[in-house]
Amino acid sequence: MTLVACIGGGQLGRMLGLAGLPLGLSFRFLDPSPDACAREVGELVVAPYDDRDALDRLAVGAAVVTYEFENVPVEAAAGVKAIPGPRALEHGQDRLSEKELFRSLGIPTARFGGLEETGLPALVKTRRLGYDGKGQRRVDRDEPLEDGELAEELVAFDRELSIVGVRARDGETRFWPVGENVHREGILRVTRAPARDAPQVEAERICTRLLDALGYVGVIAVELFEAGGRLLANEFAPRVHNTAHWTIDGAETSQFENHLRAILGLPLGSTALRAPSVMVNVIGGIPPVEELLELPRAHLHLYGKAPRPGRKIGHVTLVDPDEETVARAVALASEEGGEARTTPPHSRVPPS
Repeated sequence: MTLVACIGGGQLGRMLGLAGLPLGLSFRFLDPSPDACAREVGELVVAPYDDRDALDRLAVGAAVVTYEFENVPVEAAAGVKAIPGPRALEHGQDRLSEKELFRSLGIPTARFGGLEETGLPALVKTRRLGYDGKGQRRVDRDEPLEDGELAEELVAFDRELSIVGVRARDGETRFWPVGENVHREGILRVTRAPARDAPQVEAERICTRLLDALGYVGVIAVELFEAGGRLLANEFAPRVHNTAHWTIDGAETSQFENHLRAILGLPLGSTALRAPSVMVNVIGGIPPVEELLELPRAHLHLYGKAPRPGRKIGHVTLVDPDEETVARAVALASEEGGEARTTPPHSRVPPS
């Protein structure tokens, strides 16, 4: 069997494994946690991500090495020739480098730098290791930034969108339909695909510039703000992405399968939509499974992770649902008992 090695053994690694097993692939994961949920779909090497001996054990006999999150040490990924390559990691794990790359490619972004560049109010973020709302705060008055922090303009956006694409080794590129996303407290709650009146062509143009500049291979996601008819790039992720989990059930080929096809040099699969889909994240605790499965055309994916407040432990995809079904799924999946909104309000800014 062809062996795929993956740095990281979380839910994205797990879903890569689930997509690859039917293709005759086998998997080995490196993760510091012996409870990493990808252990159920492949061999698990338990060690820090920068452990040289463990990286060698991970890579031995593998046809390709990839990763499932962007905070992998660049030197570690480069040492095992992981795909996507180190340039994508270098930019993707540092918000300042990421924004400077956008600017160099002519991709519009919110203003960034110091508070004198952004104006007030602004968001102050750590340059590294921020995710799911962590490592950021709103500031309403001038204050010194700490080392390793970056200020970003607070954008009064109309909605949040994402474009997810895949690029093969020969440069062939395909895109899934643009998704419309709802975050609360910095955590993704709901993605709708396709987004209503989606600016598909412009989103693909932005993503293509990034893919070509990085000589990228694999799946990539670009998160966007739509504000006054303009698209602003917020950040990109050099990996499979939460906003495209719906592709497992709602697209001809999932992001996970196409990532594997791309990095292994196999033909890409169709990214066409099977039917409009809504993905709802399961946050914090195990939902009432029987009630979720009673919903029409609902597909539940639990990750085998221990419940914890604010933790993504699964998702449910609704294929061609009505709004009543979406509202019911949100209520069942939310740790707050259904308070998450299912459609984004207009002209909102992140709360203080």
